[in-house]
Amino acid sequence: QMPSKEELTAMGNYNDQLVKAGIMLAGEGLHPTKRGKRVRFEGSKRTVIDGPFAETKELIAGFWLWQVKSLEEALEWLKRAPFQDTEVEIRQVFEPEDFGAEYTPELRAQEERQRAQIAANR
Repeated sequence: QMPSKEELTAMGNYNDQLVKAGIMLAGEGLHPTKRGKRVRFEGSKRTVIDGPFAETKELIAGFWLWQVKSLEEALEWLKRAPFQDTEVEIRQVFEPEDFGAEYTPELRAQEERQRAQIAANR
């Protein structure tokens, strides 16, 4: 079910606050799972599974990418969201230092090249 005009307006206003605070890096809604596909990886075998997917309790309807100083700051911002009767999960994005010594200087340089190319493609 698509959100109402009132819900879209409230979300737009909330997103304005996040953007003005310099927190929001990205945010998108996602189409329903009936339009989606999954790919299952089993060894070298790839299986494509058509939606809709039955596990709706695990459904992701959209996402934000925020840059905040702490999980606590993210929680404070999220508590202001204009939601009713829902649940939102917060997860951190991996930083290079999270990978330890396995993330070699060569791998870091490769990722930096990829990020530069992504930015150039925009």
